[in-house]
Amino acid sequence: MRGKLYIVATPIGNLKDITFRAIEVLRYVDIIICENPLHSLKLLNEYEIKKNLQPFHKFNEKASINKIINWLEEGKNIALISDAGTPLISDPGYILISTLRDEGFEVTPVPGACAGINALIASGLNTEKFCFVGFLHGNKSKKTEELNKYKELECTLIFYLAPHNLNEDLMIIANCLGKRKAVLCNELTKIHEKYFEFDLSNIPTIEPRGEYVLVVEGCNNKIDYANISIEEHLQKYVEMGIDEKTALKMVAKDRGVSKSVIYKSIIDKKHEK
Repeated sequence: MRGKLYIVATPIGNLKDITFRAIEVLRYVDIIICENPLHSLKLLNEYEIKKNLQPFHKFNEKASINKIINWLEEGKNIALISDAGTPLISDPGYILISTLRDEGFEVTPVPGACAGINALIASGLNTEKFCFVGFLHGNKSKKTEELNKYKELECTLIFYLAPHNLNEDLMIIANCLGKRKAVLCNELTKIHEKYFEFDLSNIPTIEPRGEYVLVVEGCNNKIDYANISIEEHLQKYVEMGIDEKTALKMVAKDRGVSKSVIYKSIIDKKHEK
């Protein structure tokens, strides 16, 4: 009889934030696959759980799949956990679960904590509709390009920010999204849990420490490109707190033309005056 894989959510900070079912499953399974066995031992030791721990992370996910399938074929039950929170959310596992589903294996979630959701519900921003963006990737240009896909969404946006990129990413997000309410959450559920409430046009100085979740209000200033001039279009972005150079690029992208076309139009208008 084939084994079963459980996707088990673990605490994001406070070790007591784990469900009775999660503890039962971790005690029941034969193997636990986890990002960092040394990190996971802290949680398992807290609940006196001793299991065969196997590393499973973004660098070995593809290479590990056949081994995991063999274990399941042998009838072994397996739990997948991440370092903290719900597996697969900005963590490895998608390729594995997709493959197991395609191969007809039984996969079931054991729900629990998720940093993004907890930050959202504590932020005071709209929770009716939201979009989880997660981590931004690449250089400044790539991150801005990615953000442009979300800038006109009216739902609340949720970002994960690493400490070493914190201030740089905050500035990139501010330049792209403009003047909006934001709440930066740090050390959720831990002793030194903090919330920084501010406007993206006025980012506070923050000393990076630990992981961060940024919750940003959705767009409430959508631009009707067809009924405004290029100059008005540009000015709307500037009024949102976006620098003129970036605003020029955004106007060009919105209108589907090159930046030089936008720049020439603005220069011509200035000469007419």
